[in-house]
Amino acid sequence: MVLFRVRDGVDATDIAAAETTLHVLGRHAGVVSWAVKRSLDERKGTIIAQDATFVDAATFRVWRGSAAHREAADQLARISDWWVADWEQPAT
Repeated sequence: MVLFRVRDGVDATDIAAAETTLHVLGRHAGVVSWAVKRSLDERKGTIIAQDATFVDAATFRVWRGSAAHREAADQLARISDWWVADWEQPAT
């Protein structure tokens, strides 16, 4: 899960482009679920939430090391600060 807090003054076009990039980033082999949504509460600014589930930790590591992920991270770094939470579900 990642929360992107878009910096004040960022143009709406740049925000929309970032959201599109995030949606496309979810089209990767091994992604089980992928959601990108803008927070309904904008009292603290524009927040984009990304929630993803991968087949397994190995698939996540491959995705995280991909060129598409690096390019998306570079794009989002130009317009936002973010908080990341990665975890692995224990086997049942």
